Amino acid sequence: MASYKKGSDAERHLRNIFGMNSRKDDNIYIEIGEQTGPVEKKKEMKIFCVDLTSFSTSLQFTILCTAVFFFYLIYGYLQELIFRLQEFRPYGMYLTLVQFGCYIGFGLLEMCLTGDRTRKIPIKMYGMLAFLSVATMGLSNTSVGYLNYPTQVIFKCCKLIPVMIGGILIQGKRYSVIDVTAMMLMVVGLILFALADSSVSPNFNTYGVVLISLALCADGAIGNFQEKVLKQYTAGNSEMVFYSYAIGFVYILIGVTLSGELVPAFKVCQKYPLETYGYGALFSLTGYVGLYIVLTLVRSFGALVAVTVTTCRKAVTVILSFLFFTKPFTYQYLWSGLLVVLGIYLNIYSKNRASWDTSIAQWLLRVKQLVGLETRHTIPSLSGSVV
Repeated sequence: MASYKKGSDAERHLRNIFGMNSRKDDNIYIEIGEQTGPVEKKKEMKIFCVDLTSFSTSLQFTILCTAVFFFYLIYGYLQELIFRLQEFRPYGMYLTLVQFGCYIGFGLLEMCLTGDRTRKIPIKMYGMLAFLSVATMGLSNTSVGYLNYPTQVIFKCCKLIPVMIGGILIQGKRYSVIDVTAMMLMVVGLILFALADSSVSPNFNTYGVVLISLALCADGAIGNFQEKVLKQYTAGNSEMVFYSYAIGFVYILIGVTLSGELVPAFKVCQKYPLETYGYGALFSLTGYVGLYIVLTLVRSFGALVAVTVTTCRKAVTVILSFLFFTKPFTYQYLWSGLLVVLGIYLNIYSKNRASWDTSIAQWLLRVKQLVGLETRHTIPSLSGSVV
């Protein structure tokens, strides 16, 4: 049996043939007819019942990005489409009731498929999670009836603002100049975007701004609370989805009943079943699947990549909203939205400053080496040959 010593010319030749030139292959030893030494095992990746583990990293990333865009663009389209029905505009909380009901079914199905049915988190914790979930999704859905959808999307991009303000007021945290600059850019971008919307949109309503601002505050709180609870009790996502949305469903049902919204909303839905229950079920399904895929993207490629993908998705959502649903447009939307995006990336840079600086330095060094190598290979010598 022929074998090749690591580091030999023959071994390097085989690496070139089989495409094993990257550093991650340094622990692979080549031997004809037999493989010896450690081989790096790929991390398992599954989306529900679809196993992507055997695919290359680039193909996995492409599939996840495509899925995020596909499901969330449909989600945004359906949300705006539902509220194009004028009679349904005042009943955003009823839509949230339908959405929570669907999420209960999805969570229960996932718990049955995974076999994880034991509750680990106390009910009182789920009571708080349910309240924040109702505030986030209910107020967000309701605000679409009073605002242009692009304005709602831009506001939802700015979770950093309530998180930082809460950290300063409640925990006495101190933030860097970059973090403060990022927050100020978002604040200015939001103000300018809202002013542009109020000047050109006949649907603008200050009440909608109040609703989406409150939803933003709840959204800023729920992420920290979920992270704390998951770490403390090591619970699964399916458990958290089922119990928090089940309790939230009860909250909303009591709320819409006491407010007198339940019966009128039910009558409107009976009158337009496809435009309400039909679209609402698809809206809930795409939102649930989209969230699952984003979590997979975070786990496999990191939060920075996930934020980049979701930010691009939101930008495309805004563009498609202007294309599919006729509404006035002004260029102030464009540059005020860019201020918000710049604020998002300044915040990401602040959290990953060391790794970003290292990556930028390595990239600049590679460019310098490539430029130097190209220059060296294109300068002709005195004998006329190429050096």
